Amino acid sequence: MKQIKNLIILENKILNNVYFILKCTADDVLPEMKPGQFASIKVENNPEVFLRRPFSIHDYDKKENTVSFLIKIVGKGTKELSSLKAGERISVMLPLGNGFDYNPNVKTLIIGGGCGIAPIYFLAKQLKSENGDFDILIGGRSQCDLLCQEELKLLSDSYCSTEDGSFGEIGFVTQNSRMTQMISNYKKIHCCGPENMMKAIAKIAKDNNIECEVSLENTMACGFGVCLCCVTETVRGNECVCTSGPVFNTKDLKW
Repeated sequence: MKQIKNLIILENKILNNVYFILKCTADDVLPEMKPGQFASIKVENNPEVFLRRPFSIHDYDKKENTVSFLIKIVGKGTKELSSLKAGERISVMLPLGNGFDYNPNVKTLIIGGGCGIAPIYFLAKQLKSENGDFDILIGGRSQCDLLCQEELKLLSDSYCSTEDGSFGEIGFVTQNSRMTQMISNYKKIHCCGPENMMKAIAKIAKDNNIECEVSLENTMACGFGVCLCCVTETVRGNECVCTSGPVFNTKDLKW
């Protein structure tokens, strides 16, 4: 059940000049969260930013009562959030949407492109905690877009691709040897990243008869299906990404 919490920032971890992670806690117990769900954060102190900003839940620790968000600076709202300091508070509505339908008992490939690593990290942690059998593939334009590499290596075998060849294999993640030579090893794929990347992965999955889920990143203004800003076309008709997703089985999408 979604709640609005006045969260306390424990840490604003700067990853580079584009990405940062906000780690937060609450005065009371945080609600249960699942990999693939998201939150909407209110941006204070900027009258030009009216709407809450949606972000995937990057990490959740029930024992520590913490939740984290991996954020890319793309505009005034995210720039404002990047300046927050430990001890400050933010208004957050969470958890929202539906998460990944994962199965720790089947060989799984989880794929993150750029900031799409945000929900993928949470999923990898969850699979690890359930002794899941999975590999991780991440991609980006360059090495600076390969996020959380060291943390992911602690969870499972991790493979990388960069478009400029600055780290890992050169090319798109769809050109990585995991996809071109080892794809038959997997029974399920979960991914998040640029839409073109996810569409290409969905096609590979379909061609190889592999179940595939994607986490869409449509513009979500309200977060609970009222504004209709995030509608996507599915086999069932138009559906709001914020309520029916953000995670969809690619069989259900009209791609």
